[in-house]
Amino acid sequence: MTFPTLLLEIGNHNVEVAETLIGVGRFLLIFLAARTLAELMVRLQLPTILGELVAGVLIGLSGLHLILPPETGAELSNWFTSTVASLSSLSPSAVESIYIETFPNLQSVATLGLFALLFLTGLESELDELVAVGAQATTVAVTGVVLPFAMGTFGLLYLFHVPLIPAIFAGAAMTATSIGITASVFGELKYLKTREGQTVIGAAVLDDILGIVILAVVVAVAGGGALEMGPIVKLLIAAALFVALSLFLSRTAAPAFDWLLDRLKAPGEVVVASFVVLCLCCFAAQAIGLEAALGAFAAGLILSGSRHTHAIQETVKPLVSLFATIFFVLIGTSMDLSVLNPMDPANRPGLVMAAFLLVVAIIGKVAAGWTYVSKEKTNRLVVGLGMMPRGEVGLIFLGLGTQAGLLTPALEAAILLMVIGTTFLSPILLRLVLSREEKLAEQLA
Repeated sequence: MTFPTLLLEIGNHNVEVAETLIGVGRFLLIFLAARTLAELMVRLQLPTILGELVAGVLIGLSGLHLILPPETGAELSNWFTSTVASLSSLSPSAVESIYIETFPNLQSVATLGLFALLFLTGLESELDELVAVGAQATTVAVTGVVLPFAMGTFGLLYLFHVPLIPAIFAGAAMTATSIGITASVFGELKYLKTREGQTVIGAAVLDDILGIVILAVVVAVAGGGALEMGPIVKLLIAAALFVALSLFLSRTAAPAFDWLLDRLKAPGEVVVASFVVLCLCCFAAQAIGLEAALGAFAAGLILSGSRHTHAIQETVKPLVSLFATIFFVLIGTSMDLSVLNPMDPANRPGLVMAAFLLVVAIIGKVAAGWTYVSKEKTNRLVVGLGMMPRGEVGLIFLGLGTQAGLLTPALEAAILLMVIGTTFLSPILLRLVLSREEKLAEQLA
C-alpha cells in the first residue's frame, strides 16, 4: 500500500468516526433530555410531549446549541464540535460540515416518527363512538374547526397583516383537538363513558380528520407557490375522497388484512404488515398531490376496523415512543424563543399575536360546546373544555409548518404558545369543573 493511499484511508476512517460520533451523540442527547423532562411532566400530571418539546428548546437554538437544524444558521456549541473533533482527529470546521451533511438522516427518522404517530392516532379513532353520538359530535366538531380557523385566519390577516398562506396555516393549526390528552383526563376522572365524554371523543376524531385534510391542502398549496381556486378545489375534492375511501376501507378491507395476518407465521408479522399499509397510504396520498401525513392518518383509520387493532397498537407504540420523540424534540430545537422577550420592543407585536391566538383558540373550542341540540341534560362547559387541548396534534401541525418554511419566527413561537397554553389549561380547568360538579352532586345527595 502506498503512503498517499494510506493517508486517504486514514482520512476516510476519521470521517466515518466523526459521522458515527455525531449520529450517536445526537440520539443520546435527544433521548436523555427528552426522557428527563418527560419524567418531570408525568409527575406534574402533564402530557409527556410537552417535556419532549421543552427538551428540544433546552438543547437547541434557544438553549445550549447542542443540536441545531442547519436552516437556523446558528453555530453549534464549541464543546460539541471540539469534543467530536478531538475524538476523530478532524478540525472543528470539518466536524460542522459533516454535521450539516448528515442532519437530513435525523430528519428522516423524525418524519418516520410523525407518520407512526399519525398512524396510531387514526388507529385509536373509535369510529363506532363517532356514529353513536353522531349529530352532537358532528356539530361540535364542525364548529370547533370553523370558529378557530376563521377567527384565527382573519384576525392574523387584518389585525396583524400576516401574509395569506401563513395566516391560513396558523388558522388550520388551531383546528386540532388532542384525543389522547382529553381521553386521558376524562379516563382519570371516570368521565369517559358519560354522554359528554363520548361526544367530545367523537368530535375530536372528526376534528382530527377535518384538521389534517385542511393541513394537507394548505401545505400542498404553499408548495405550489400560488393561491388559485382551481387547484385548491381539486385538492379539497381529492382529500375528501381519500378520507371517504379510507373510512370505507376500514369496514371492507380490514377483514382481508386480518385474513392475511392470520396466515403469516414469521416473527414481527403484525408491525411489518401494518407498516406496509402505512407506506402504501403515504405513497398514494403523495401521488395524488396530498401530504403523506394524511396518508399515514388514513392508514390508521383503515386498520382501526381490524380484529388485530390492539396488537397493532401494542407493536406501534414503542416505535412512536422512540421516533416521535425525535420529531417533537427537533421542533423544540428550531424554536427561537428570544422573539418572546417582552423587554425588546420589536418583540411586543409578536407577543400580542400569541395572546390573540391563545384567546381565539380557547373561545373557538369552548363555544363549540353550546352549538348542538340535545334533549338530555348536558354539561356544555365540560364539552367545550374537552375540545380545547391541541397537544400532539397541534405540534404536528407546527412541525409540518416549520419543515415547509411557512412560518416566521414570531408566528412559529405564537403557535407554540397557543398549543402549550391550551394543553396546560384544559386538564386543569376540566379537573376544577368536574370536581365542583361532584361536590354539588354529593351535597344534593
